Amino acid sequence: MCEEIDAIGLICPLPVLKLRKRMKPLPAGTRVRLLATDPAAVIDVPHFCNEAGHTLIESSDTDGTLTFLIEKKI
Repeated sequence: MCEEIDAIGLICPLPVLKLRKRMKPLPAGTRVRLLATDPAAVIDVPHFCNEAGHTLIESSDTDGTLTFLIEKKI
């Protein structure tokens, strides 16, 4: 199961806030793909994952669109 969050065009801290809100009710093991264009997300998303105990599986940048794949652990 993989949810997708489109945070393209949103600026800090909105991509991470949307990610946190969407992940909260999900069961452990669920994967979420976050799409963002805010350059700060490169720092904010890994920090959020580390603090919240989730796993950042992969991240990429394609022409300014950042994609993060996160797995909920808790």
